[in-house]
Amino acid sequence: MQPHTLSFDGKDYLDAASSDATAQGWMQGTPPPLTKRIRFEDDRFFNFPQIRWSLSHMRELVPTVNVWRGTGAASDLGAVNASTAAAIDALSFTDMNGQTRTWADSLADTYTDSIVVLHKGRRVYERYIGAMQPHTAHACFSITKSYAATLAAMLLHESVLDETRLIPFYLPEMAGTAFGDATLRQVLDMQTGVAYSEVYADPKAQIWDYARAGGFRARRKDYAGPDNLYDFLLTLKKEGAHGEAFAYKTVNTEVMCWVMKRVTGLALAEHLSERIWSRIGCEQDAYLSVDSIGVAFGGGGLSASLRDLARFGELMRCEGACNGQQVVPAAVVADIARGADPAKFTKAGYTLLPGYSYRNMWWVTHNAHGAFEGRGIHGQRLYVAPKAELVVARFASHPIASSVANDPITVPALLALGQMLMGK
Repeated sequence: MQPHTLSFDGKDYLDAASSDATAQGWMQGTPPPLTKRIRFEDDRFFNFPQIRWSLSHMRELVPTVNVWRGTGAASDLGAVNASTAAAIDALSFTDMNGQTRTWADSLADTYTDSIVVLHKGRRVYERYIGAMQPHTAHACFSITKSYAATLAAMLLHESVLDETRLIPFYLPEMAGTAFGDATLRQVLDMQTGVAYSEVYADPKAQIWDYARAGGFRARRKDYAGPDNLYDFLLTLKKEGAHGEAFAYKTVNTEVMCWVMKRVTGLALAEHLSERIWSRIGCEQDAYLSVDSIGVAFGGGGLSASLRDLARFGELMRCEGACNGQQVVPAAVVADIARGADPAKFTKAGYTLLPGYSYRNMWWVTHNAHGAFEGRGIHGQRLYVAPKAELVVARFASHPIASSVANDPITVPALLALGQMLMGK
């Protein structure tokens, strides 16, 4: 079959069908041919189309630690009704560029690997594409932040942490860094002035220095930088004032996670398992990437199964309650759903997300469905819409890291789906 391409940012990329990992033959054979091998040390596993294999095989590329699901039974999400699923596939909407699409078509156009829709806590739609299966763990990327910051917000609610404290109150070694005069609240809402770039398309951006320090990207033989996340954080300098504007920088999450570990004594994997994963009926263990000293990548290192991601979304939709237990305090969820100051968010220049804000490392839409979401590069999405009684979990491997490439389709698609399920 002749390969087809799609264009983004003036470049052509193989379309979803042509770039499918199985069709490409990545890591197939005993041994795989040299041209089809994906290895950490080659530093190409985050390239496209290699990511169509890599994002569901992260444990085979970097060190990880398990997030235990506990001993309880998996929660029942119900069975998908074929007629409802067909109606969703046929759902028509207009994207931000004025093009009419169907839901089914949008999956290929966003390089979706798997997607599940819960309505009132029950599955109404589920798709696994290519090599993805229900038990497969896929990279969540920055949705990891939403898990970690929910834990931090719980500690704030319990007065274990104090959002008004400066970071050096918890981490004295950070006194001479960019975070020396930043409050924990400014870190949680990413309103810190840090000299650090997260432009994924720029190979010189500090996000890649950070990744190399954490062991998540290969290092050149002459590399002489930090060899763990904590040492990298100590190198960061201030740029601008704190508290004035939203500025998305993953290093904020690592500072927050370091504070949590210092105060609780719990590693992130243990903390996440104990307080969330083992309490919401997850089917599978998850795992977190770790650096050379065993510190989990709290800003983007989680890999999980699709249904378990959806279960977290359902927990948040239900104001933190699951199976008769209050897993996350309702006040914590309400604080997230209210969001922060949209004016501070606007300063960041996200033109495709008008009216949004950012609170406790969740993106808050302030839309008609009261939705808030976890978002990750290459198309990862956990969409929680309480007014529509809707949760959508999606894994993807879009060739463009930034959500700018898929938001023009994804944002209107999710709104249209919510309206359909509400009967409007």
